[in-house]
Amino acid sequence: MSASEPPVYQPSAAAVKNAWVSGMDAYRRLVAEADADHEAFWAARARELVSWKTPFTKVLDSAGAPFFKWFEDGTLNVSYNCLDRQVEAGLGAKTAIVFEADDGRVTKIGYRELLERTCRLANALRARGVRKGDRVAIYIGMSIEGVVAMQACARIGAIHTVIFGGFSAQSLRDRIADTGAVLVITADEQLRGGKQLPLKAIVDEALALEGCESVKDVIVYRRTGGTIAWDQTRDHWLHDEVKAQPATCEPEWVGA
Repeated sequence: MSASEPPVYQPSAAAVKNAWVSGMDAYRRLVAEADADHEAFWAARARELVSWKTPFTKVLDSAGAPFFKWFEDGTLNVSYNCLDRQVEAGLGAKTAIVFEADDGRVTKIGYRELLERTCRLANALRARGVRKGDRVAIYIGMSIEGVVAMQACARIGAIHTVIFGGFSAQSLRDRIADTGAVLVITADEQLRGGKQLPLKAIVDEALALEGCESVKDVIVYRRTGGTIAWDQTRDHWLHDEVKAQPATCEPEWVGA
């Protein structure tokens, strides 16, 4: 360490032990509070940590046990709670995601930018006819775009199913058929271990199988720029879909 570098703080063993004891004491108090009245405990957490469009009046419905219903008369939106809530709290510039790509390149995105990208894709999905309750299949590698896709679906009340990018065309077909997905979000390729894996080609193969007739559109993220087959009547580039869309999108408020 040079003379110009500040000393690195290293807490003493006693300080570490005290912090651990303090943390465990706080945890035990939470457990005791939940044990004493679990409905009141979770109601307090829900009001403190979640933003509601329509506040709930009933905490827990046990009538259909073991199928319980929590906060059933409240309405909210998951995307709003993940993103808008943070921006409104003044955390728009705070890093929301740190993504390290296969080549080691690191990308950071803040809450405000993530919200804007989510809204643009949500508006694009609505423009393609995706509505509340529709299912969207997401077959894409680990990426910020994958998170944006999930958030965009939640924002408009669509149900997303994330399908592992290593699955075969038959496995992809089965999940599309089981859910009745109306749209697929994918990438031209994904990178893993330095290899380019053909996601779009697998989507094409899956959609050619019987049972995928519900899919009307495929939105493709250009990840590698690799050569892919293209269906002009069905396929759309992600960057083209979002470029003209506004950066705001009113959430679809859904039942808790």
